[in-house]
Amino acid sequence: MSTFEHTTVLLDEVVEQLAPVTGGVYADVTLGGGGHARAILEQSAPDGRLIGTDRDPSALEAAGVALSEFGDRVTIRKARIRDLREVLTSLDIEHVDGIIADLGVSSAQLDQEDRGFSLAKDGPIDMRMDPTEGESALDLIGRCDAEELANVIYRYGEEHRSRKIARSLRRAYEEGELKTTADLRRAVHRATGGRRGRIDPATKTFQGLRIAVNDELAELEALLEQLPSVLRIGGVVAVISFHSLEDRIVKHTFRDSEHLSPLTKRPIIASVEERERNRRSRSAKLRAARLVEVAA
Repeated sequence: MSTFEHTTVLLDEVVEQLAPVTGGVYADVTLGGGGHARAILEQSAPDGRLIGTDRDPSALEAAGVALSEFGDRVTIRKARIRDLREVLTSLDIEHVDGIIADLGVSSAQLDQEDRGFSLAKDGPIDMRMDPTEGESALDLIGRCDAEELANVIYRYGEEHRSRKIARSLRRAYEEGELKTTADLRRAVHRATGGRRGRIDPATKTFQGLRIAVNDELAELEALLEQLPSVLRIGGVVAVISFHSLEDRIVKHTFRDSEHLSPLTKRPIIASVEERERNRRSRSAKLRAARLVEVAA
């Protein structure tokens, strides 16, 4: 089995919002290493059920082992976030009592250099959540001209130097100098003048490419759109986001939907202790909402 060790973010806070109960049915659409799923299954014992999905084969393999003790109380499927309704239908499940979506890249994916997510580890320029399908980040760079690439980096990375960076990336690609994530980082540094502060200047470019490769915002929007059809009335959805683009979508959906009643006025953030223990939790924001009955 491939290594997939992931530190679960905002575990207690998610359980508090979902409030799993005996006999409930729950969905974890970003199963990862199974940390949230395990807590939900423990809280909903002895007969609560969990449907876990992920698009990453190594995550599914690890979660299958980690959650094996729960037997037929847990069902695991390879699927994208947007596929929740389809997965539930295939299992003859009409509604669930709660949904958790822990967005973004996991610590396990960052730690595997061959996945290409990390600035700190040299690997192929891949960045796919599911490495078995779709185009890689390098494919995307090769397919786009400088203007298209700049738009990707600006829109998804919120990088204001996107045009200079895109030209640098295209030049490196055309000259055969873009082979690994270290090459990608160097090409960004050439356009930005290198590192001067605590935050690496390639961070936003890596984010923008990753979001584009995995179509992450569209995946999130598709999940949020189907909430009225997959949640039971009174059921709760909890979403953990890691950057402003995701959080903005969740915030506006929870606020503007007549079907959803926000449970969190402001996003819940990690405690000081958790932030010190797990760097990834420092940017995590949890929002939750309950599905309510709409008057005819």
